[in-house]
Amino acid sequence: MKTLRLILGDQLNIKHSWFKETDANVTYCLFEMRQETDYVTHHIQKVIGFFAAMRQFSEHLKSSGQKVIYFKINDENNVHSLTNNISKLIEEHHIENFEYIFPDEYRLDQQLQSFCKSINITYKVYTAEHFYTKREDLDIFFKGKKQYLMENFYRDMRKKHNILMVADQPEGGKWNYDKSNRNKWKGDVEIPPYKLFKNGVSEIVKDIENAKIDTIGKFETKTFSYPISRSQALEQLKYFCEHLLKYFGDYQDAMHTEQEYLFHSRLSFAMNIKLVSPKDVVTTVMNYYRKHGKDINISQVEGFIRQIIGWREYMRGMYWAFMPEYKSKNELNNHNNLPDFFWTGNTKMNCLKHAITNSLDNGYAHHIQRLMITGNYALLTQTNPDEVDDWYLGIYVDAVEWVQLTNTRGMSQFADGGKIATKPYVSSGSYINKMSNYCGDCTYNRNKKVGEDACPFNSLYWNFLNQKREQLGNNFRMKMMYSLLDKMDKQNIQDIKEKAQHIIANQDDY
Repeated sequence: MKTLRLILGDQLNIKHSWFKETDANVTYCLFEMRQETDYVTHHIQKVIGFFAAMRQFSEHLKSSGQKVIYFKINDENNVHSLTNNISKLIEEHHIENFEYIFPDEYRLDQQLQSFCKSINITYKVYTAEHFYTKREDLDIFFKGKKQYLMENFYRDMRKKHNILMVADQPEGGKWNYDKSNRNKWKGDVEIPPYKLFKNGVSEIVKDIENAKIDTIGKFETKTFSYPISRSQALEQLKYFCEHLLKYFGDYQDAMHTEQEYLFHSRLSFAMNIKLVSPKDVVTTVMNYYRKHGKDINISQVEGFIRQIIGWREYMRGMYWAFMPEYKSKNELNNHNNLPDFFWTGNTKMNCLKHAITNSLDNGYAHHIQRLMITGNYALLTQTNPDEVDDWYLGIYVDAVEWVQLTNTRGMSQFADGGKIATKPYVSSGSYINKMSNYCGDCTYNRNKKVGEDACPFNSLYWNFLNQKREQLGNNFRMKMMYSLLDKMDKQNIQDIKEKAQHIIANQDDY
């Protein structure tokens, strides 16, 4: 039976059982499409990265004896619709059976389900063979419970997969070392040079230019620095273990004007397009820790493992538990627009300038920059979560919807009303100063709430609490802050409100 197998751009898992052997009757297909480049405006490096990894994967399959049909972005036979491209190949090659791997994005899942109902040949769907969990596992785990607490899920994952466990107890005596993961980097601990790959992508850049794809961000190095193959991803993972893991946990929340990556692994792009699996990553990290444990504190390892088997698997489970309704959640009723400086970095607020510029330059920012700088600001200015979603999905090289949407709309913007986060992740300037050196040479004074040189985060923070009292006033984790708000002088509150409203109305002047 002549079979056509579809490989999506984030399904580049060479270890999938599909590829264990070759079959002359099986043809694989991959497409670079306007359907995928245009549904949101992407960072130029994101488009380059996906195309580069897809082309590399296609060549790898061909060299191993597989039959592959690959449509580049400007190929004449590319009609730029996923299902129309598939239909075209089914007809031209007299395909009798169509197969695909479950997509990790809801819209593609629906598109392919609908397509398969319309065709008159057989079809079959396979699992991704990538994650620790199945789509529905998290929903089943929390069935009947009022809250979907990540910590409970994370502990169950540790037990189930025997990761950092001694019998049925957590290794080291603690489940979570989060309180040890909040150190400010002051330059006293040396950061090794970043592991940067030099993937030549000049042909891809020309193809993107010729296709006139609308993009954001910069690409000035002429080489793509993130891993685009499994071998590069494993090399990156090895480098992380040998040079960065030792201090990862301590400084995973730190931010600094002179450091884009600090001790972060830069593996998220490779993982999210499935060049390496979470099991690859966890097994490698654990093996290295077992061999070099005397030099590495458990808090470093646990902090990293938590991101992989905790947050990453949890966010995917939450995505499939609540889609498609989740994508339109706006429980705080926020409707303001993102300011223009989110696309330029031109702002006098030093923290935002650095976080956004890093994002524009590298298609990257680590989780605290995303959560407590850009995300915090967007929430405090009561921005429409649709706009925030589109920006995050577009600007980051590693952004795919199953992980981006839940992190942005849930954890960052609290638009789901508390399904993911038990309180909004908002702060005044004091937190930013605690975790970074951004405030040191900023135009604004982190200690002032009002006045021309007052840190905008301060008035925005207290104004946000005041305006959202109806939704947040009964939140037990916000009780202390509302108590402080209630003790403020009424005139002081009025001054703060006026300052915050001026900022929101004139964001590009700040």
